[in-house]
Amino acid sequence: MKVVWEREEPSVRDVYEALLKKRRIAYTTVMTMMNVLERKGHLKKRPHGRTYLYHPSRPRQQVVGSMVREFLDRVFGGAAAPLLLHLVEDRHLTPRELDELLRRVRGKG
Repeated sequence: MKVVWEREEPSVRDVYEALLKKRRIAYTTVMTMMNVLERKGHLKKRPHGRTYLYHPSRPRQQVVGSMVREFLDRVFGGAAAPLLLHLVEDRHLTPRELDELLRRVRGKG
């Protein structure tokens, strides 16, 4: 999704080439993931010659929110607390990040 957001309307090849600069990845893997993202409603595609061009289906914040909810449901049974604990314990958040997290949690509670 990051590559799609960074570009106007990329093809699978465009996304593949951008990702390949950072790590080894198969073209078919990129194609499969983009098809999954389209099937889940995160991407839309339109024909362009012999290929398709992709763009986000909704604003970035809505797509991110939807993907986070899917992740929470799949990995943590819908519970956010285990994810937050994992981030605090394993990601070594800076004191500033922890303060911001606490401020937001207290502001919502």
